[in-house]
Amino acid sequence: MKDFKKYYIIPAPPEDIYKALTTEITIRLWTGDMVEIDPQENGEFSMWDGAITGKFISLEPFKKIVQEWYFGEQDGQSLVTIKLHEHKKGTSFEVQHSNIPDEAYDDIVDGWNDTYIASLIEFYEEE
Repeated sequence: MKDFKKYYIIPAPPEDIYKALTTEITIRLWTGDMVEIDPQENGEFSMWDGAITGKFISLEPFKKIVQEWYFGEQDGQSLVTIKLHEHKKGTSFEVQHSNIPDEAYDDIVDGWNDTYIASLIEFYEEE
């Protein structure tokens, strides 16, 4: 199992980013795909037509989201912690993804960089 941590700058305030991660219609807008989401503790979600699935562990509005991501029959939880901090250019988006299966690590890191974060940045740059 491996861990991943990175900071990104997204050109929108933390409140907007939080809503973009917890509001179904907004997620559909920036992902361009079907989404199912129940943004409350133990509420489940599915994004990118089921490519990412899991449940919410905790939510601290506009500041922090903790999720468990599912990887089939994996032993142990894969946890994603997203922290949002105000930044002069918008939001400092801190992601820490722990317990990633070794065989999925490169794809997960590419997904964070090239799909998840890239889509958020592109969505807010176009506004």
